[in-house]
Amino acid sequence: MNPLLPSNRRAFLSTLTLGAAAFTTRGLFAEELERIRTPPQTEGPFYPDKLPLDTDNDLLIVNDSITPAVGEVTHLSGRILDAKGAPVRNALVEIWQVDGKGVYLHTGDSSRKARDKNFQGFGRFLTSSKGEYYFRTLKPVPYPGRTPHIHFKVKRNGKELLTTQCYIKGERRNERDGIFRALKDAKARDALLVDFTKVKGSRIGELAAQFDIILGMTPES
Repeated sequence: MNPLLPSNRRAFLSTLTLGAAAFTTRGLFAEELERIRTPPQTEGPFYPDKLPLDTDNDLLIVNDSITPAVGEVTHLSGRILDAKGAPVRNALVEIWQVDGKGVYLHTGDSSRKARDKNFQGFGRFLTSSKGEYYFRTLKPVPYPGRTPHIHFKVKRNGKELLTTQCYIKGERRNERDGIFRALKDAKARDALLVDFTKVKGSRIGELAAQFDIILGMTPES
């Protein structure tokens, strides 16, 4: 399997149309984009120290396993935009997060508590010509001392453009999280908050979340 071009990519990207529509007229949003560029956040100590063999965009199934990870299934999507509001294509989006037990895919953390071996813990996706990305993952759960969050890293042409985190909108633990609260600008904090909403008609209670990332620079084409 090509980890950057999964076979289910086309089907899931079709669900992004409504979110993408808000950015079709760049001029109307130029001033707003200046105010809500996605702020950087710490990488943290648990970026995987050994990447899994499977690094595709479906974190719920490892390789050819038929047993999925335990947790609330979430379809996480969004767009990568540059400082002018243009989509950034061929950007490598990486995410990593704890499993349903609150354990990272990292030797320094997984030795503390048994992790869910069916959760990939890390995934990658190469953005489309419209800057879109998609992951099937879990709704994040708390980690000791931290509110629920998902780590993001955006790269292009071998250069790291942004490392950040997204948080659950309305989560009460956000107000006590030191890393989140370190952002003094309320609009910067709001830019990292994401709604996790129920997918209509899902019989297993799946969720959908959209996190658009606006870079503070214009990558070289």
